[in-house]
Amino acid sequence: MADYDYDLFVIGAGSGGVRCSRMSASLGARVAVAEERELGGTCVNVGCIPKKLFHYAAHYAEQFEDAEAYGWKVGPRSFDWSTLLVNKDREILRLNGIYGRLLEEAGVTLLTGRARLVDPHTVEVAGRQHSAANILVATGSWPHVPDIPGAEHAITSNEFFRMETLPRRAVVVGGGYIAVEVSGIFHGMGCEVTQLYRGPLFLRGFDGDVRQALAEEMRKKDVDVRFEANPARIEKGETGLTVTLEDGSSLEADVVLYATGRLPLTDDMGLEEAGVKLDARGAVVVDPYSRSSVEHIWAIGDVTDRLNLTPVAIHEAMCLATTLFGGVPTAPDHENVASAVFSQPQVGAVGLTEEEARDRYGAIDVYRTRFRPLLHTLTGRPDQTMMKLLVEPESDRVVGCHMVGPEAGEIMQGLAIAVKCGTTKAQFDATVGIHPTSAEEFVTMREKATGE
Repeated sequence: MADYDYDLFVIGAGSGGVRCSRMSASLGARVAVAEERELGGTCVNVGCIPKKLFHYAAHYAEQFEDAEAYGWKVGPRSFDWSTLLVNKDREILRLNGIYGRLLEEAGVTLLTGRARLVDPHTVEVAGRQHSAANILVATGSWPHVPDIPGAEHAITSNEFFRMETLPRRAVVVGGGYIAVEVSGIFHGMGCEVTQLYRGPLFLRGFDGDVRQALAEEMRKKDVDVRFEANPARIEKGETGLTVTLEDGSSLEADVVLYATGRLPLTDDMGLEEAGVKLDARGAVVVDPYSRSSVEHIWAIGDVTDRLNLTPVAIHEAMCLATTLFGGVPTAPDHENVASAVFSQPQVGAVGLTEEEARDRYGAIDVYRTRFRPLLHTLTGRPDQTMMKLLVEPESDRVVGCHMVGPEAGEIMQGLAIAVKCGTTKAQFDATVGIHPTSAEEFVTMREKATGE
């Protein structure tokens, strides 16, 4: 590899790119990474981190109200959007600095600017060419907005975290996890929220009971969730935006946010010219070891459009570093990866959905419960938590866990270990619960759901 400037050249300093750079360098490789925006990628700057901070902020309105049922007298209160923005920006700047120091301490060369492939072993950044034995594409994805009249008046999740003012009326278009999360944040901060989704039920790919339960809970909180509804055009007027739907009805809004999916960020990178195969969505096509159609060009994370989660990109990065410089070819494992949606209430899931389990196994045992959390026995809120276990009857193995309710993400992380280890329903039943908690319901469900 001495004939090249670097053993590995990484394009993109997001979570996956940084992890692969650092780990590869620790294994003795000469590594460079190029980034044209902020260090940390989508997750740190306009994704997971600011989203979770905003999610925390949005919860306080209900928490203040709930406190009164527990004897606390809460005085006058108001929300200041600008304070949240300043504090969020300070935390992101701190994380940007940490990423930079981690790369420096690992001995990785950081290049600022847009990277473009010249040939299968050469990358150009800011007018200078760099050769590498291996090239890794880790550029992530970018929000996609459908081409309708007035689309230029809409924003995406990128701009959401930098809005100068908080709108009074918000229309959120989309049915994925970003859309439901943003709807919950807007609502918690006092906005009038309408969420539009073109299909019959949002969160496609999640368990059917999860999708239905979340829709019900969001409507209880007065979020105007509308299915089979899609904008036809957006018009800007003196008092705001008018969203005309395909059925001819219209909505007035101060902001329209599109969360209708993200596309792999591969445009104008010279990938196809270098021989790298892309699919119809622009994703880099890779084999189980993250190798592209070109022998020494690799890709990980959202740009491959496999399982688009930050921890998955990091896992893929570690596997690739081990494959290239650790002497042990290692394929990432995408089976039974847990996920959370920071909606209000939260969603947590690991393993198969009921629909997937029936397709794979045929017969499946379903355990399901819905209940009012102990907290709300005093507050009087109608909120309900839904929990669900899916069991393959022949082996008694738990193949899916699903939850809609407070702290679903935290609870699901522990259950993910159990599912990954192939735990059986009998072992769930033998586990003594922690009382009183919502989580204990996962080890106390004994009756199969009726009608299964």
